[in-house]
Amino acid sequence: MSAVFPRLWRYSVALTGRRDWADDLAQTTCLRALDKADQFEAGTHLDRWMFRMAQRIWLNELRSRKVRTGGGLVPVEEIDLPDKSPAADTNILARDVLNRVNALPEAQRHSVFLVYVEGYSYKEAAEIMDIPIGTVMSRLAAARKRLGEDMADAKGQTS
Repeated sequence: MSAVFPRLWRYSVALTGRRDWADDLAQTTCLRALDKADQFEAGTHLDRWMFRMAQRIWLNELRSRKVRTGGGLVPVEEIDLPDKSPAADTNILARDVLNRVNALPEAQRHSVFLVYVEGYSYKEAAEIMDIPIGTVMSRLAAARKRLGEDMADAKGQTS
């Protein structure tokens, strides 16, 4: 489980949008995984099992708070992201991209994170989110379109 924890925490940040909530979600997921260890099938992917568990815990938390799509997120500027000292323009671009991804509807944001950040295939992401693969593809296409339009609008404003 310790090998999966950094990725689980990163996924928790993507789900919650806040470091403190991500800490709680990752810890809750680990506790739940330990409680339900007898349900894990040896030879399957522990990371996928835990990601799915984290997603369900978070959705239950959202329901209990009556928070809907887009709620509970904070701007990327308020998240303490580690700086590996890239060039200033790289930081500005990364922050801009993260802000635009965080502005996506929740379902699209989760799909983008699993496929483009974590590197899961469409099929694997569909299994993690417990949705059809076509839905993942549709969400990613919509996210790409929206991000492309946002970037085009941004370039139009700076010209």
